[in-house]
Amino acid sequence: QEVKEENSPQYQNSKKLASHEPRNYKWWISIIMYAFFVIFGQSASTLLGRLYYDKGGKSVWVATLAQLAGFPIVIPCYRLAPPKSCTKNEQIRQPSAVILALVYFSFGICLVAYSLMCSIGLLHLPVSTFSLICASQLAFNALFSFFLHSQKFTPFIINSLVLLTISSSLLIFQTNPASHVEVSKGKYAIGFICTIGASAGYGLMLSLTQLTFRKLLKGETHAKVFEMVIYQSLVATSAAILGLFISGEWKGLSIEVEEFELGKFSYAMTLIETAIASQLFVIGAMGLIFKVSSLFSNAISVLGLPVIPILAVIFFHDKMDAVKAIAMVLAIWGFVSYVYQCYLDNQSSKNEYRNGSEISKSPLLEEVS
Repeated sequence: QEVKEENSPQYQNSKKLASHEPRNYKWWISIIMYAFFVIFGQSASTLLGRLYYDKGGKSVWVATLAQLAGFPIVIPCYRLAPPKSCTKNEQIRQPSAVILALVYFSFGICLVAYSLMCSIGLLHLPVSTFSLICASQLAFNALFSFFLHSQKFTPFIINSLVLLTISSSLLIFQTNPASHVEVSKGKYAIGFICTIGASAGYGLMLSLTQLTFRKLLKGETHAKVFEMVIYQSLVATSAAILGLFISGEWKGLSIEVEEFELGKFSYAMTLIETAIASQLFVIGAMGLIFKVSSLFSNAISVLGLPVIPILAVIFFHDKMDAVKAIAMVLAIWGFVSYVYQCYLDNQSSKNEYRNGSEISKSPLLEEVS
């Protein structure tokens, strides 16, 4: 009898309607909260990372560790998150502990590699240049989403990707790369390559995270987001500590603390605030992937990137030359193009839901069922 009910037109139609059903207010509150975490966390962590270098910080491994070591603040949120009530069948489908350990370990290694490349890029590039290059991560994410999630490319999405790619590519032609400190062209090139590599790695990580949520970590609560953040950050933090000792940079930390221009207390607070802001960014990015998609999460991240060059001009006196201004405009234009496509998709979903509701109420369907 249950099989007949599942195969009935009425059941299939209700299932289709559920996929297009408008989101409730709790869903929108979650999206707004996660989006705020992404924009605020990304802007604050980038500016604090630049402050660390400008005031005397020299260790890329310390800067990397500061991006990763703030995960303990997530543990109370994880403990308070309500668990999902699962049926027997759902519990059987849960992955084994070995598979989960491999997944978290792999993501942790990718995360520490991404954070290290960001630290190197931020060391050798002006903060405004660094943030604008990061806009290319949306193009990488869309490419990986095409292969991993069968992402459809509409004209507006293609336009968005092209504009964001041109936006980051324009920065290669800057006439004065060493605007914030005296940096050679070789180090500038290293910073540029590391930032591009970080953008590509971040795009891949987001797509793989979305795949993991859909295939392995099935659930409907925020606990899944916190689990991913905690376990992968634990692995990444351990790897960063190991890198700090292997590289020998730990030997110069006492001198670095003494020579920090703002004092010892400000040195500690800069790293602590960086850790907190970075974790807010990670939580927001994971939450948006869990609730919507990796491409949407990355689009919100790109939305926050133009904020950083403006703040860099105010706080770090970076030069906003013509190339950066054009790159920023193209980045915003690319994001607006993507948002407009999201608007069209939302309108299409509403129409399908409305048409489906009318069909489900028709007498003909009731007679067939």
